[in-house]
Order: sequence, then structure tokens, then C-alpha cells
Amino acid sequence: MDKMARESRKKIMIVGAHPDDPETACGGTMALLARAGHDVVAAYLTRGEAGIPGTSHDAAAAIRTQEALQACELLGARAVFLGQIDGQCEVNPARYDDIYRFLAHEQPDFIFTHWPIDTHRDHRACSTLVYDAWLRMGRRVPLFYFECMAGQQSQKFFPTDYVDITSVLELKHQACLVHQSQHVTEWYADSHGKMEAFRGLECGCDYAEAFSRHAQSVDVMLSLYL
Repeated sequence: MDKMARESRKKIMIVGAHPDDPETACGGTMALLARAGHDVVAAYLTRGEAGIPGTSHDAAAAIRTQEALQACELLGARAVFLGQIDGQCEVNPARYDDIYRFLAHEQPDFIFTHWPIDTHRDHRACSTLVYDAWLRMGRRVPLFYFECMAGQQSQKFFPTDYVDITSVLELKHQACLVHQSQHVTEWYADSHGKMEAFRGLECGCDYAEAFSRHAQSVDVMLSLYL
């Protein structure tokens, strides 16, 4: 990699509550950023311990960790697990410090996380923890929020930015379908599938992912980095 390429390479941090959240919400954008040569990191707040009914937390975590690793490999991302428990995510001083230390160590150039108004409490916790860390880091990097199952989970989401994912739609779907423990084929088309088509209609392409950039973030155009 030449000097110019090294200097233009960015670290993209996608922080989701569970395995499959980053992939389903912004897997297309992750793939495009990775293809453009950026360092894409999927940070999972939990390992999805409570996500397989009738399965112990340890066994579910092992299954879902492997699914996340396989999905990230397809998308060209690096997976990191942050140590909280699915369904029991905590927001307290110690957890604030954990996420701050992680992000301060990683020094990302872009941060993506859950939209804070969401029916899933783990999504809300994840968003709050990341937002607090971003504030403590001086708001120096752009903070983008992504949507999950808009209307069912994410509520009152108003995009500021769109990414045309038409060229990588099949790859995104392959990564999402890796999460077989979540029976993705039974619900994806009626949730994220509809979101991809609707956001595409909004921005004038076939399929898109939408994001809301925090108003106090650095003003950047995602398209410049794809």
C-alpha cells in the first residue's frame, strides 16, 4: 500500500448490540467501505446469549459468535466482542468507561451505532453507551446512527445520508443469512428487505441503507469514502 493509500485509509467502527445487528442494518455499507480499502470493525456489545430459545447462554453465545465471525469475513470486516450479556445490557458508570476505553483505544475515524429510539432495550443501551463515549472523545469524528427493523424496532428515524448498496446487495444478504440461528429467511424480506427498497426509492437507486448523522458531528459525505 503506497503512502497516499495509507493516509486515506480510515477506521470505520460499527457498534451493534447483538450479532447480526451491524450486518442487517448496514452490511452493504460495511462491504463497500471494506472494498474501498478501509478498516471496518464490527463491535458487538453482546454475543447474543439469549437469542436461541431453549439453548443455554454459553451454547448460544458460541453459535452466534461463529455466525458473526463468518458474516464479518464475507463483508471484509473485523469482529470484536465487548463483553455484555444479551438481554441484560447495562448502562452504568463502569459500562460507560468500558466503551469509552475501547473506542479511545481504537481511535476510529467514523462511528456507527443504533438509533436511540428503539423498542429493544439492548439497542437503546448500546446507543447511549456509544454516544457518551463519543462526547467524552470530544465529538472529533462523525457519529452516524443506523436503523433496525424500522417501524418495529427503530422509531421516528429521519435519515440525513444514504448509501446505494445495489452493487453489494447479494453479498450483504449472504452475510445476513449466515445467522441461521436467527431464522433470518423467515423475517428479513418483510423488515430489512423492505427498508432497503424504500430507502432506495428515497434516494433514487434500487436499494440503499440510510443513516442519521448527529448534527454536532463533523460534516462529511459518506459517498466520498466508498
